[in-house]
Amino acid sequence: MTLLSAMITSFLVALPALFSIVNPIGGALIYSQITINRPQAERRALAWRVAMYSTIVMITALWIGAGLMSFFGVSIDALRIAGGLVVAASAWGMLYSPQEIEDRKQDHAASASSGSDVAFFPLTMPFTTGPGTISVAIALSANRPSGEADVLPHFIGATAAAAVIAVVIGVCYSSADRLVALLGPARARVLTRLSAFLLLCIGVQILLSGAQGAITQTFDHLRV
Repeated sequence: MTLLSAMITSFLVALPALFSIVNPIGGALIYSQITINRPQAERRALAWRVAMYSTIVMITALWIGAGLMSFFGVSIDALRIAGGLVVAASAWGMLYSPQEIEDRKQDHAASASSGSDVAFFPLTMPFTTGPGTISVAIALSANRPSGEADVLPHFIGATAAAAVIAVVIGVCYSSADRLVALLGPARARVLTRLSAFLLLCIGVQILLSGAQGAITQTFDHLRV
């Protein structure tokens, strides 16, 4: 696999996974409600600060998440299986309980309607890039290819996807009022369910990669 194709493959896997779990369009609808008392210029500046902090959270989880887990003795295959399960479970909840997830996000971000220093907490953590996003990022990190030559392109592609998602967050949040007028809650929920199904497929794929690696490693030990 060439470096470019490895980067593109990683990008195309990471982009829909992160988009689905972050759900910037659905988040923008809530962001519009909880920042309604702020001036328009402040809301736009706040949106781009949230996007910047979200970039840091996603890239940190992508680059050091799997390595940190390995430091504590968790194998890559075990991390893939656990990460796949978490991703699939999150997607399942988004498919069948979208309103419950939206209500939970709104509760997390309720304190952002007052006060000034709310860009990181609660608007970035846990509202935009919370535990679910971190779990997906770590699962993507654990799903890196086995060949050493493909590891760096994998992380570059995933990092590029995180950067694109951050830009989408900034655009959606800064244009939240227009999105509310254009989509409304019903259409946003349909989009959430479509992206949740895609995320479910990605979670199952990561889970299968981990299971395949664990089975192969077990058979190799038995042969020895």
